[in-house]
Amino acid sequence: MESRDQDTPTPGKRIIFFADPMCSWCWGFAPVVKAIHAEFGDMAPIRLVVGGLRAGETRAMDDKSKNYIRDHWEHVKSATGQPFDFGFFDRDGFVYDTEPACRAVVAARNLTPAMALSYFEAVQRAFYVENRDVTDGDTLTDIAHSVGIDRAAFEAVFAATEISEATRADFSLTNALGISGFPTVILEDKAGQAYLTIGYRPLEAIRPHVALWLRA
Repeated sequence: MESRDQDTPTPGKRIIFFADPMCSWCWGFAPVVKAIHAEFGDMAPIRLVVGGLRAGETRAMDDKSKNYIRDHWEHVKSATGQPFDFGFFDRDGFVYDTEPACRAVVAARNLTPAMALSYFEAVQRAFYVENRDVTDGDTLTDIAHSVGIDRAAFEAVFAATEISEATRADFSLTNALGISGFPTVILEDKAGQAYLTIGYRPLEAIRPHVALWLRA
């Protein structure tokens, strides 16, 4: 990592990260976000917005949908090197509803904004690597506790009407900007907004653009 002798917040600049904790390409992108946050977070905070990839899904996965999603996971694993537990596809009756996980991320963001990205990644890891059911509220609470968020506080906020509304607001913002694929990253400053990436890109492809934008 290069020397950061200008690591002070840049007025009016932030990075907006649109993602869903149950999006496989977002899991592939997790190391990239972590690296960008570690290097540039002091100069431009990252605002995490949940996209609602399959929010409100009610149908259980059938063999066709399992094969479709498994193809995505295999592609992501090959392209990014991120680990996956394919035992997930042995489940019967799983409903791939991303709303609870998204709402949990919003709850964590509300409780401890500095922990939002850490909690987001912990939910991703629980789902993709540990084969845990992150549509389940108790599981999402356990994950919050594991990253240092107070269990009782999280349970209360997760169940609050205001958090459901805030989650829907994230979905609405995503739709209003025409974002239909994740991850999407926007660079925002006083001049407006510009897309850094729509979809997965490796760190070496986007890091120079962030550095240049911050120095402009």
